[in-house]
Amino acid sequence: MSAQDRVPVGIIGASGYGGIQLVRLLLEHPSVQVTYMGGSGSVGQNFADLYPHIAHAVNLPIENLEPEAIADRCKIVFLSLPNGLASKIAPRLLAKGCKVLDLSADYRFTDLQVYESWYKESRTDTEVNSKAVYGLPEIYRDRIATADLVGCAGCYPTASLLALQPLLKQGLVDPSTIIIDAKSGTSGGGRQPKTNLLLAEADGSLGAYGIASHRHTPEIEQICSDMAGQEVLVQFTPHLIPMIRGILSTVYAKLRDPGLVKEDVLTIYKSFYRNSEWVQVLPKNIFPQTKWALGTNLCYLGVEVDERTGRVIVVSAIDNLMKGQAAQAVQCMNIMMGWEESLALPKLTFYP
Repeated sequence: MSAQDRVPVGIIGASGYGGIQLVRLLLEHPSVQVTYMGGSGSVGQNFADLYPHIAHAVNLPIENLEPEAIADRCKIVFLSLPNGLASKIAPRLLAKGCKVLDLSADYRFTDLQVYESWYKESRTDTEVNSKAVYGLPEIYRDRIATADLVGCAGCYPTASLLALQPLLKQGLVDPSTIIIDAKSGTSGGGRQPKTNLLLAEADGSLGAYGIASHRHTPEIEQICSDMAGQEVLVQFTPHLIPMIRGILSTVYAKLRDPGLVKEDVLTIYKSFYRNSEWVQVLPKNIFPQTKWALGTNLCYLGVEVDERTGRVIVVSAIDNLMKGQAAQAVQCMNIMMGWEESLALPKLTFYP
């Protein structure tokens, strides 16, 4: 495809960690052309000055956020912004005919009251929000294919929901017993300076945060409830671990049938994800490590059954900046546009 035939794409929030991953992926995408990069604090700077290591591949300035002008230049727009900003921009882009992929939490919730309660932001875009599709392809691929607005799934929810989906859709567990213990690298906190993410603070330490109050909890519960066909509440505890990127989510739940053994559950998982190239169900007694997913759009799942306690244990590993953010957004874009789902998405880690 020639450059002039490629679909013009814009990235708002291009200078953040999610933004730079998007730029990397989209520059190598055969069907799109990045024509706009927008931001706030870095307006007027050249993107190559912010990230000199890719100066040879991109030479675009960071421009002001003017949705109507952006829409005139782009058919697809990625919003990689802090929570609360996308909902002010997306309606104007959609009105001009753009397809929009939001990487924040603004369009992940079907009930805006839940969003307002947890994110402390008032919303008036009820009609636009009603058209948004939750951006986790392995659960909502068919809906994404016909969507103009996708609220891409969060990083912790992606790792946790992919681990839980076969259990809930097959009715294998008691939903009231679900416990999620998850750990993330410091890049999950974004690029803005924060004391707890400084090397002197994070290195050599492991700690929980957002206990019984993390904002990804209602997002996980919303999708779990949809999959289970009943209200589901989960116990979700995230931890900050001294590494840059990656999420390891360990999920526990009580099996309804105490007679199920590891081989049974593993067979169910392999069958469930047999057509999902981005979910790798590991062989018996093999459990994933975060480095396996580094730089890829893959989610690795390891499954165990504790016959003594009657619980199933599923370990999920992703790269929080890729399958948990930018790469998943590109995966959603490919589906929305009717392109091959794997276009521009890496399958092989750059570790070691």
